[in-house]
Amino acid sequence: MILTVTLNAALDVTYGVDSLRPRTSHRVGAVDRRAGGKGVDVARVLAGRGRAVTVTGLVGGPTGALVREDLRAVRGLRDALVPVSGESRRTVTVVSGDDGDATVFNERGPQVSPSEWRAFAGRFAELVREASVVALCGSLPPGLPSDAYAQLVARAAETGVPTVLDTSGAPLLDALGARPDVVKPNAAAELASATGCEDAGAGAERLRGLGARSVVVSSGPGGLLAVTPEGRRRAVPPERLAGNPTGAGDACVAALAAGLADGAHWGDVLSDAVALSGAAVACPVAGDVDAATYERFRTTVTVEDLHAPQPH
Repeated sequence: MILTVTLNAALDVTYGVDSLRPRTSHRVGAVDRRAGGKGVDVARVLAGRGRAVTVTGLVGGPTGALVREDLRAVRGLRDALVPVSGESRRTVTVVSGDDGDATVFNERGPQVSPSEWRAFAGRFAELVREASVVALCGSLPPGLPSDAYAQLVARAAETGVPTVLDTSGAPLLDALGARPDVVKPNAAAELASATGCEDAGAGAERLRGLGARSVVVSSGPGGLLAVTPEGRRRAVPPERLAGNPTGAGDACVAALAAGLADGAHWGDVLSDAVALSGAAVACPVAGDVDAATYERFRTTVTVEDLHAPQPH
């Protein structure tokens, strides 16, 4: 079982418009509402690929009830979310039909009390004993300590369960000392902000020096750069896709978690991660993957060994 953690779960609302233009009104075409937050989207991708997956995290209020109702419809996905008194957030994504670009509005999330955090930590300690891999994803809601992910990574390590971490800012930096097995920042914002390094390779080595065992840097259509104990590898998609990129990172994390669970070779993991990411871009809402795109990419991703590992 793969366990995904979404501490700031959301109801994702996606609007489709013909063209997004500032300072004017828009007529909305397609509307999609579904349970979201990065870890939820990771779980949805994994469940769609036949993996046993459990979702945990924090939800509350009428919005949280809608999140849980939606998750009940996902085959193969177990809901182990923990209730809080505050109202779960909504996110709004506006997808422009003329160019495929997505504009995202993220609410902050509910205020979480210390007692609610302790209750979640206790539940997590139970769930992690059943897991083969834990994926910890997304922002922290107000009230949680910035070392929340560090606490969870440390607990998973005590249980012998590997972790994939996808977050940013202080929660990312604070978690590195707990030695997550894989960290997945994006190059455009998260890696440069966390390390001050514009070069992705240098930034990844910086994160490894701070405690991450392996770092996989996503660069959108540029693919993935992995810096691991086995060395550096770059994986590049065979073509550039137009579409909604908001779920690509979550699909990548799903592939990384599955690869860890299977003990797969890094080259195969990266190839699958790029293929799944591309298949997510081809879908209008996060958490879905396009089967035809995945099959087309699966055997055509280029994986290049760059150089030998450096000790950490």
